[in-house]
Amino acid sequence: MKKVAAISAFVCAMAAPVFSFAQATGGLTRAQVVADLVRLEQAGYNPSAASDPHYPEDIQAAEAKVAAEDADIASHMQISKSTTAQEPVSQ
Repeated sequence: MKKVAAISAFVCAMAAPVFSFAQATGGLTRAQVVADLVRLEQAGYNPSAASDPHYPEDIQAAEAKVAAEDADIASHMQISKSTTAQEPVSQ
């Protein structure tokens, strides 16, 4: 029984680093979080408002505004890519 416990402890010890690295690749950096907060503040969200009676509506409105701006930028980028990627029409 001690052998089984020792083997299971060894396997758990070897598997622990694998699980700790699994989350390291998908997170945001501090700079990305700060940039997101700045964009939300520019869109009208005030995180320092204590006891805000309009929370979460105000942050949701700011997020929607930022998302609309991102979609507008993406559509303009897509339009510019499609117009520059066209080959000239020969006559």
